[in-house]
Amino acid sequence: MNNANLIFIRAGQNDIAELVRMRIYYIVQDYGHLADIDMAKMEKSLPEYFARNLEKNIFAFVAKDGGKIVATAFLLVVEKPASPAFINGKTGIVLNVCTMEEYRAKGIATRLMQMLVDFARQNELNRIDLSATKMGYSVYKKLGFEDLQSEYQEMRLKL
Repeated sequence: MNNANLIFIRAGQNDIAELVRMRIYYIVQDYGHLADIDMAKMEKSLPEYFARNLEKNIFAFVAKDGGKIVATAFLLVVEKPASPAFINGKTGIVLNVCTMEEYRAKGIATRLMQMLVDFARQNELNRIDLSATKMGYSVYKKLGFEDLQSEYQEMRLKL
């Protein structure tokens, strides 16, 4: 595999099937396993989600080898009421930074993340948040992401 053969673009509606495949690939890589019932639900809901939201509030930066997506970085744009932390209310959340195994360690994720950061700047997002895996941590640090220290305790209610 040669990086010169890869195309780095933002995905569009014609890429939804590939985005679904890569989202499920990412989940399986992250969780180690996906129950059949969860897989079926995701295969049903993801195409509908991307059809409604792609290029509106979720942007997918991808590397393609031929017509096949081999790496992704998603940016979910969220608009919140303004605060000193995000004065215009526009923030981003990075999701699904994923490179297929045979394409890893070639700078692909770094290039996609740089595209994502450039897009966020052009669209005047105040900040970008992410949760880093051990594998991705050095990529994010290289791009200027900082570890967060907060007086707030992160919490979640599962419904």
